[in-house]
Amino acid sequence: MKDQTRAPLLEALERMRYERTVPFDVPGHKRGKGNLPLTEFLGEKCLSVDVNSMKSLDNLCHPVSVIKDAEELAAEAFGAAHAFFMVGGTTSAVQAMILSSVKSGDEIILPRNVHQSVINALVLCGAMPVYINPQTRKRLGIALGMSVDDVKRTIAEHPAAKAILVNNPTYYGVCSDLRQITQVAHESGLLVLVDEAHGTHFYFGKDMPVSAMAAGADMAAASMHKSGGSLTQSSLLLCGAKVNAHYVRQIINLTQTTSGSYLLLSSLDISRRNLALYGEEIFEKVKRFAKYARDEINAIGDYYAYSSELINGDSVFDFDTTKLSVNTLKLGLAGIEVYDLLRDEYGIQIEFGDLGNILAYISVGDKNKNIERLISALGEIQRVYKKDDRDMLESGYISPKVTVSPQTAFYAEKNSLPLAECAGKVCAEFVMCYPPGIPILAPGEGITTEIVDYIKYAKEKGCVITGPESMDISRLNVLKGE
Repeated sequence: MKDQTRAPLLEALERMRYERTVPFDVPGHKRGKGNLPLTEFLGEKCLSVDVNSMKSLDNLCHPVSVIKDAEELAAEAFGAAHAFFMVGGTTSAVQAMILSSVKSGDEIILPRNVHQSVINALVLCGAMPVYINPQTRKRLGIALGMSVDDVKRTIAEHPAAKAILVNNPTYYGVCSDLRQITQVAHESGLLVLVDEAHGTHFYFGKDMPVSAMAAGADMAAASMHKSGGSLTQSSLLLCGAKVNAHYVRQIINLTQTTSGSYLLLSSLDISRRNLALYGEEIFEKVKRFAKYARDEINAIGDYYAYSSELINGDSVFDFDTTKLSVNTLKLGLAGIEVYDLLRDEYGIQIEFGDLGNILAYISVGDKNKNIERLISALGEIQRVYKKDDRDMLESGYISPKVTVSPQTAFYAEKNSLPLAECAGKVCAEFVMCYPPGIPILAPGEGITTEIVDYIKYAKEKGCVITGPESMDISRLNVLKGE
């Protein structure tokens, strides 16, 4: 057992600060002395450790000392055989996971409600997605988890598939039966990859849904900067014992910076130590906050703050009760409309709003008064802004038809057409509401009238739609000749 009270990177940076070494290396601000406005804004202590790789601080691309020690501590804390510090966000961890597992022409089984980073990785490597269309709760307008029967059927229909990817949990808190999916996949020789961008706390909290490593998955991307408390853009890539960690390091080094930020790296080290020592206590507090908020919001009326009552033993095998996901459709308002009202009228910034839901991200950094303020604001919105709900869109999931691989479509010759003329064509770019960053369209997918109408509706409701070259989403790129 390793000493989880240690933080090797933090300790090395503290030693370096007092060495009085004269810097003739990058970064050019030279420990903050060359950019006083930046130092005044971020603080001298921060800038003094914004340094480059050096002998005493190890090297992220080829760690042999303090970074290696910190990664080994993280691996033990998360129950993994190997852990890699990532400074390109969980996007970089997800992409490294996929690029390590599949190559051009390989099939990978995915739920359709994946983050854009997953399909971006397929654009890079040339693998072909095989989508399992998730079941939905139509009135909530959310995709659920992966049914085990659907996984078994898809594997049988695609015996050449190399890997399967599972969300654990979804953005909304829904968990699949990860243990059984892992068992089924391994019996057929598939690698199991898990996007745990929103599940870091599963490794430390009490009575949480099962984590990827505990379920026997091969690789998992854990977003430490979300529920783990590290700095934005810092993440972990976790690997099981059967994964070739040396090859994974090579894949990571294809795209990750050679100038890893020691601010981000040390935040991973410090946050791992904090979770290893106090994680259970931290997340018990978060669960209490979330339960109280759910009960109070449901008592307002019209809102539905959902939780473990959705569990059905299959497509909702478990639920992350730290999530405060709230459906707004009975209010006659889209989630994005409630999101905007909270921000613009009440000074409350929540995580996101989609066409039917909002998500307020609760963490140990919250206080009772802030929870009360959110509840009070939602109550006033219900009294002041409630509308007739007859014209609200019920379902936010549209089943895609994959015509060609994402890579082929993304790099193909394209035509730009007005949105209204795109039905019947094949999309050559991404269209998504961000957040949560789940594509409405991905390269290589057929465009239907239903999808065009959905995009128009999302625009009207105020969703931030990203992906296309056309910034106002008035046009889409489609395959030339389609």
